Amino acid sequence: MSWMKEVIGTEKPIIAMCHLQAMPGDPHYDKGKGMKYVLEAARHELHALQDGGVDAIMFSNEFSLPYLTTVRTETVACMARIIGELQDEIMVPYGVNCLWDPIASLDLAVATDAKFVREIFTGVYASDFGLWNTDCGKVVRHQYEIGAENVKLLFNIVPEAAAYLADREIESIAKTTVFNCRPDALCVSGATAGTATNPETLRRAKSAAGDTPVFANTGCRKETIEMLLDIADGAVVATTFKKDGKFENMTDVNRVKEFMDVVKAYRAKL
Repeated sequence: MSWMKEVIGTEKPIIAMCHLQAMPGDPHYDKGKGMKYVLEAARHELHALQDGGVDAIMFSNEFSLPYLTTVRTETVACMARIIGELQDEIMVPYGVNCLWDPIASLDLAVATDAKFVREIFTGVYASDFGLWNTDCGKVVRHQYEIGAENVKLLFNIVPEAAAYLADREIESIAKTTVFNCRPDALCVSGATAGTATNPETLRRAKSAAGDTPVFANTGCRKETIEMLLDIADGAVVATTFKKDGKFENMTDVNRVKEFMDVVKAYRAKL
């Protein structure tokens, strides 16, 4: 049995993103509406995703744009408060993603009993956020130090808005990441949130990943999800669930249901 069946309850899972509004310290935080608004918006998103039938949820500070690679304390504190206040309402397995800081993500995971995190754990990149370096050995040692060894690590090996400094084939990246770092899953993304994951890139990563699950990480839609799940072991989904399929909008429960109906019919045939 794969860890996905054990932790999430199904093979080929759909992990839905619960995008949190800008919080204190973020440039676009609405001080007039305050944290109460951020909490109520998160509550709406959580219930729309759950009522729509997703398999798991990942809370992220998606509107903390532009992102930091070393996240500040107030962001982690605000996220922990929101997840803590919603805890009794969360009915599916959940994870966290503190963009783009793997140590902050793990700290948040242990504080909130999250089952998984998704982050950039490996590689050196030229990115919109500057020169982006990582230290996987340090992060994994921190994971064990804080008692997070059971938290599953989803490695985004094609970061959004970034490219490897050295020219490397996706097969090589997947193969060496699996060998050196023992990820629980690899995630393959498009250029930005909502941009389609390239099926060929996904296929090539999967061919080199051995037994490690590979997720389509961005741009999944109800028209393409069956094709993507033919290749991938699961998907992380957000933008297509929003009203009119727009990143900035709130989640539309009917769009979630339509998408999940396609997924459930697909899985029933496996």
